[in-house]
Amino acid sequence: MKTCISILLGLLSFIGAAQHTISGTFSPAEDYKWLIAYRLKPGSQNYVADAPVKDGILSLSLPENTLPGTYRLVYAIPQEEYYFDIIYNGKENIELTYNDTDGVTFIASQENILLNSYFKKVNALEQQIVQFYTSQKTNKKEFIALAKELKTTQEYFTEKSQGLICHNFIKANASYIPSKYVPIQEYVKQRKENYFTALDFKNTTLQSSGFLTDKVLNYVMTALPLDPLSPSETEVEMQKNVSVVNTQLEGISTAYKTSLFYNLWKRTSGNGFNATSDFIYDSYLKALAKESNLPEISAEIEQYGRLRLGAVAPEIVWKTKASLKKLSELEGANHYILVFWSSTCSHCLHELPKLHKSLSPKKDIKVVAIGMEDDTVSWERESAKFPSFEHAISLGKWQSEYASLYAIQQTPTYFVLDKDKKIIGKPEDYEKTIEFLENLK
Repeated sequence: MKTCISILLGLLSFIGAAQHTISGTFSPAEDYKWLIAYRLKPGSQNYVADAPVKDGILSLSLPENTLPGTYRLVYAIPQEEYYFDIIYNGKENIELTYNDTDGVTFIASQENILLNSYFKKVNALEQQIVQFYTSQKTNKKEFIALAKELKTTQEYFTEKSQGLICHNFIKANASYIPSKYVPIQEYVKQRKENYFTALDFKNTTLQSSGFLTDKVLNYVMTALPLDPLSPSETEVEMQKNVSVVNTQLEGISTAYKTSLFYNLWKRTSGNGFNATSDFIYDSYLKALAKESNLPEISAEIEQYGRLRLGAVAPEIVWKTKASLKKLSELEGANHYILVFWSSTCSHCLHELPKLHKSLSPKKDIKVVAIGMEDDTVSWERESAKFPSFEHAISLGKWQSEYASLYAIQQTPTYFVLDKDKKIIGKPEDYEKTIEFLENLK
């Protein structure tokens, strides 16, 4: 009998350690080919597994040693845009559906179903409160009922999630809920002042997710005065919010602070809030990146700053038979085109003749063609075919000075400048360049 029990216990242990799966359907099926799973850690992510999506069907087996935590499922590139996060508790298979319209819906997984249900219900109730104010309703009983339902919902899910990973997120998401009717000004004030009350930035489960980044970004971009603001005034308020965030991060590791501010910089710069992204870098991120020994962050940000729309194009200098010329000193045009090309690039040799033919008659547009070359032989021969262009050469090709300065990764690459040499466009090809110029009229 003892032998049988030992065998049975061994079998149960083996079953307990069996692999779990993430499975589901993706639609439209033709848009999805592969999925990669990463385990999120504070400020980083580690590859775990990958699997094909065949005819819209996914079946991904997790390694037996996969630890509980938050996982990022990437289904396209760029990876930082095409993903969704899930919770894996080490005990259950996860089944889901995904489509472009509705996002992810969980069919099997206690953790994820509960968390998604929580956010769906809480967000709906908070939206009803916003609608109450924006509709200028005066029924205070209706408001109190909404607030009470929101409080009850928060308490229910907080209790229901005890012992689960998702409890960390539900507890941290608790917001200000008034116990009586308050005017909108007071509601907004209290929401802002209590925004971080339930958040524990030292919680490694929260750090190992996108939750804190999303919460911080929401605060920076939406915790604003009710009065109408100009774009510049909006950014001033956002920068004040960034400073508040920094005070909340006291005692947090430099590595995580660097990651959080870097993600905040990416989100604000990606949304065109350049004054705020500059403030984040200059006030906090530059020093953090140096302390964390991450010079690539500073290099990326400085590259973005010099090449973003509205920035003055970096200087380019070239020799002619008569003199030394500089981009900054060119005059007499309303717009300037920079085209980085190569005399050995077939696409360039196809597009540049068209560009030359189209723009040569236009005296208010000047083209500076920068050859990305290994030597001057073929460049001298090919550049002579475009006499109305200004010609500069960048020897060393991909390792050359201008390849680095302008972050050139392919040829041809186009930049459109205004009369002050500020970058106003980065068209993808010759056709888009001509179209861009036509739309300026």
